[in-house]
Amino acid sequence: VPRAGIVHRLDKQTSGLLVVAKNIPAQVDLVRQLQARSVTRDYVAVVHGDMARDGVVEAPIGRHPVHRTRMAVVASGKPAKTYYFPIEHGTGWTRLRCRLETGRTHQIRVHLHSIGHPLIGDPVYAIRQRKSALPAQALAFSRQALHAARLTLMHPVTGESLTWESALPADIHGLIDLLKHAHPA
Repeated sequence: VPRAGIVHRLDKQTSGLLVVAKNIPAQVDLVRQLQARSVTRDYVAVVHGDMARDGVVEAPIGRHPVHRTRMAVVASGKPAKTYYFPIEHGTGWTRLRCRLETGRTHQIRVHLHSIGHPLIGDPVYAIRQRKSALPAQALAFSRQALHAARLTLMHPVTGESLTWESALPADIHGLIDLLKHAHPA
């Protein structure tokens, strides 16, 4: 199968679920589902700042005009839409559920950065804040705090709706525990 059957990928250092097809017809069907936006992809993100309300970021994403290895919100970019829902928060941080409507490169990372709430630990998009409310250990988190937690799609042969879930990994649980004990909500 081309591309080893991978239907969509995760950013480097993002944990969680991804889709791999076992044969070419399945891959074609699954890619079409992604293009039709019928695949539901939910992520858990831990971000800088206190976000109290649900929201949506609808902003085009393309190559950064200066830093060509990065993506950015740019007028000439491709349409992109990310929904976010706060799960819990404390002083200087929020744990969110994010749902992708589109699937652009670095989409969640770019969209949350663009509204001033970059992922904790993101080596590319996190703002280096001089006066962060977060403890030094949280600021030193070794990767972006992003996890592909839930995936729903139609089976390419049977048409059955299937959902998979992946529990938060230990490092993100540890980050959340650190944040809660450093700054209770």
